[in-house]
Amino acid sequence: MPTHAEKKLLRYTPEQLFDMVADVRRYPEFLPWCVGARVVASTESELTADLTIGFKMFRETFRSQVTLERPFHVHVRYLTGPFRHLNNHWRFHPHPLGTEVDFFVDFEFRSRLLQAVIGTVFNEAVRLMVRAFERRAMQLYGRPSPAAPATPATPPARA
Repeated sequence: MPTHAEKKLLRYTPEQLFDMVADVRRYPEFLPWCVGARVVASTESELTADLTIGFKMFRETFRSQVTLERPFHVHVRYLTGPFRHLNNHWRFHPHPLGTEVDFFVDFEFRSRLLQAVIGTVFNEAVRLMVRAFERRAMQLYGRPSPAAPATPATPPARA
């Protein structure tokens, strides 16, 4: 069962990153292997979406329920499709220099053949997907500026 967990500090606000990840309809515009996305139902705190992934000769569609806890958590729960299971979440923790992003994905395909094919490239594929989200943030919100030096809360005493 491929699993990937990653934490990264990005210089965007939790709200910006949350909005980008929650905008499932736009995934085919920037996410590798995502060739289709359709939101079937949505409320302010939840959506049901069909994503179609294409990789070489494989093309599979799966349905997920996405829970939106603005602006700190996006949780994906698998409903139907080619997986035995799929668990995915994004957590956005405010940080003085931006947002600490905690990304986790764990899945297993029903098909042994598909699992074997994906298993050989899983880690690289997930890294490419995470980088695609980073590039998307730059497209949407601009290149993050370098961190400004911390300023003391009180001015230093004069001698």
